[in-house]
Amino acid sequence: MLSGKVLSVVSGKGGVGKSTVAANLAVSLSRQGNAVGLIDFDIYGSSIPSMLNISNGPKSMNNRIIPVESHGIKVMSMGFIVKNNDPVVWRGPMLGKVINHFIDDVIWGPLDYVVIDMPPGTGDVAMDVSRLIPSSHQLLVTTPHPTASHVAERAGKMAANQHNILGIIENMSYFQPPDYDAKYYIFGRGGSEKLATDLGTKIMAQLPLLAPEEDDFEPSIYKKGSLLFDKYEELANNVQDSTA
Repeated sequence: MLSGKVLSVVSGKGGVGKSTVAANLAVSLSRQGNAVGLIDFDIYGSSIPSMLNISNGPKSMNNRIIPVESHGIKVMSMGFIVKNNDPVVWRGPMLGKVINHFIDDVIWGPLDYVVIDMPPGTGDVAMDVSRLIPSSHQLLVTTPHPTASHVAERAGKMAANQHNILGIIENMSYFQPPDYDAKYYIFGRGGSEKLATDLGTKIMAQLPLLAPEEDDFEPSIYKKGSLLFDKYEELANNVQDSTA
């Protein structure tokens, strides 16, 4: 069974960096002394094992599952079940079984935070997770583009019906070249502010767009010394203050 405060990272559409936010937030919370679990419920598009460069799967003990540990966090993902990056071609009942399996049959141990990487949109998995974990805090990820924030509003409205929307995370807010002060707002500005106003919540973080470093085996996990490392540390602090 799960313990600790549950943070569901949601989005209205794919491609806005939801999984990247979930993974880096979990790692940052762990670095700050918290016991953290990360569940990848993005069944059709699981990417957490690849982001964390995990090559081994979970083990079992007494018909229960021991989650994989990486970067100081405990991890479960559909990516451990499906091999060779094969597509998941499942309908609702099978998806519900996987969700129950990850919640009830995994030996999580005591946790301070559980970060859930939710699938984009408002489909079966999102509804099942909302039903099984009704007391989660929702973090809504979008880009500044008006169309992205417009679609994100739907996921936010669904979350607001049953959960506490902790805030908006604006990803890819701007691009800032190394050693330059200038910021380039590639996806526009203002969409997240309007979204926060419409949903009656706040912007928790505005994360810049950075090019991955060459020959980096974990280009999605930001290392100390990078701008996004500091931004995720600030976000983790903000989350802890908001859930205290």
